[in-house]
Amino acid sequence: MLKLITVTFWRLLACVSLLFGLIGVVLPGLPTVPFLLVSAWSAGKGWPRLEIWLLAHPSFGPPLKRWREQGAVPRKAKYMATVMMSLSIVMLLLSAAPLWLKLVLPAFLCAVAIWLWRRPEA
Repeated sequence: MLKLITVTFWRLLACVSLLFGLIGVVLPGLPTVPFLLVSAWSAGKGWPRLEIWLLAHPSFGPPLKRWREQGAVPRKAKYMATVMMSLSIVMLLLSAAPLWLKLVLPAFLCAVAIWLWRRPEA
């Protein structure tokens, strides 16, 4: 019973993240690859056929393989992520959000940007 619940959880996570990734293909601002990374990772735990399909896909497979083999992020993706995080910070600072959020979130996003730019490039 526990195995069934575990497999169901991994499959559900794979499907939901794949759905968000597919939405990200057509919706500007919503990243595609991070959701596909989560989908392939969770599929590998509960749905190996989906993982194989994602890795073999002509569009989705190459970035997934680069990440798995080298932890690589293309420079264009780094620029795009940095621009989107910067815009998010500006919108947050102009909003009526609580002060603690205006301090914590930019610090977190800066840490993410530093980590991202330290990743190897494809």
